[in-house]
Amino acid sequence: MGIKSFLAARRNKKKSVGDAPLKVSDYMTRNLVTFKSNQPMDEVINSIIKHRISGGPVVNEKHELIGVISEGDCIKEVSESQYHNMPMHNHTVENYMIKDVETIDGNMNIFDAANKFLESKRRRFPIVENGILVGQISQKDILKAALSLQGNTWKK
Repeated sequence: MGIKSFLAARRNKKKSVGDAPLKVSDYMTRNLVTFKSNQPMDEVINSIIKHRISGGPVVNEKHELIGVISEGDCIKEVSESQYHNMPMHNHTVENYMIKDVETIDGNMNIFDAANKFLESKRRRFPIVENGILVGQISQKDILKAALSLQGNTWKK
């Protein structure tokens, strides 16, 4: 398991500009749809469609992050199943998930997180504390943060 953490280059302890929060943890999603490594891929596909998400973290029984599964991983599985005329329910998340997951620190400044998104071309980053998945920040969360800061700090 290769979990990497990107710590902010700037350790800005200041929590806000004016009254606006600036930390990733202030904008991350805490109530996540998660998956298990032994879960059948057809269940994952159904969950992705039902919850209108593009993927999610894979956790073990201790809620430790062990991977990420995405729509693209599911499409790969569908394509391979159709090509070999094999049923999807025999395939599990473990065979398709990304195991080398990059995380970011919940204390990171949202502007540093925005730059990390630009550098990595990723759509989401899990946030882990003491090995336990506590949330996820997405590009959309960064945009929401920017809009909320606009009213407090940007001149119109």
